[in-house]
Amino acid sequence: MNIRRIQLGMHCAIALALNLALAASSFAGQIVDRVVSNVNGHVVLQSDWEQEVSVEAFSTARDPESFTSSERSAALDRLIDQELLREQVRPSQPAPAEQVAARVAEVRKLHPDCVTDQDWRAKLQRYGLTQSSLEKRLGDQIQLMRLVEDRLRPSIQIDQRAVETYYNDQLLPDMKRAGSRATPLPEVFGRIKDLLAERKMNELLSGWLASLRSGSHIATPESSAGERNR
Repeated sequence: MNIRRIQLGMHCAIALALNLALAASSFAGQIVDRVVSNVNGHVVLQSDWEQEVSVEAFSTARDPESFTSSERSAALDRLIDQELLREQVRPSQPAPAEQVAARVAEVRKLHPDCVTDQDWRAKLQRYGLTQSSLEKRLGDQIQLMRLVEDRLRPSIQIDQRAVETYYNDQLLPDMKRAGSRATPLPEVFGRIKDLLAERKMNELLSGWLASLRSGSHIATPESSAGERNR
């Protein structure tokens, strides 16, 4: 588990808000909604799950029908984790519009066949999405991860010794095996520090989620895992 479980583009992705309305459509037809999980009294519906898969597929230019049972189960786990985090940080302000627009633009680049806005809307529709639903999901990703960063980032301290250790024990040997010129430490110091900080963030987030799960009531019907009810 890492930050990408929570954020679909960090860089993978992940959709966040629970959508309690019935999903309008999907690739094979109308979804008959049902509860697939209950997280401390908050329900996750089949439509939420299907939209999570659709958003991840669209954000990575994949066909949702290609998702394996384990990938679909991972999508449901993300929804559960997102609900647990939302209980803790309680987002109050929406993500900045310019950040949402930038993220949508990144996703659109993955669909070069969408030359016109009409092409784009048609492609969204084939994934069971709309412009507004995509913006909402991506905005929720940005919003929640910003709050998680604010919560965890202050506790992360990467000192010079940690950077030097990584440089000497991992980066230099890797460059040597690749036959590359050894890049001086000052040139890569900042990138190494950022990498170690991200790793530490992943560790803290994983530990936090494990703690939240252990103290929560999560009911997921076994019969729902990896299946679609249409």
